[in-house]
Amino acid sequence: MKPATAAWIAVPAIVLSTLVVASAAARATALPQTVTEKAVDGAEKTKDAVVKGATVTADKTKEGLSKTGEVMTDEWITGRVHARFVDEDLLKGSNISVDTRKHVVTLKGTVTGQAGRSQATKVAKGTEGVHSVVNHLTIGPKIKG
Repeated sequence: MKPATAAWIAVPAIVLSTLVVASAAARATALPQTVTEKAVDGAEKTKDAVVKGATVTADKTKEGLSKTGEVMTDEWITGRVHARFVDEDLLKGSNISVDTRKHVVTLKGTVTGQAGRSQATKVAKGTEGVHSVVNHLTIGPKIKG
């Protein structure tokens, strides 16, 4: 083989081997970055999930306890709404049934006028722990008693 021909064979072989080595080196340095990036992404997702979970837990804890530290069950809310109705002049002579499910208060029965119907809704909505009120009250005669 002539020296010139050997050079023509050797140069492409050297270039090819250099490219293979460079490519492998690039992949080797890119791989840790990819793993690092994945780890960072995973850590951020985990952090977000933990923060969200803590926020939900805090919200549920706030929902579950009154300002005085009492547990706000549906029964507790029903009792509080009834108790608040007692001092309302517009509700005197009314017959109101209060039912609470998942912090939603449903009012049924009779009140003596439209003002009493509105006041019952206002009082129930203003009761701690109540998320919403469904008013099925009707206007009827005053109950004697």
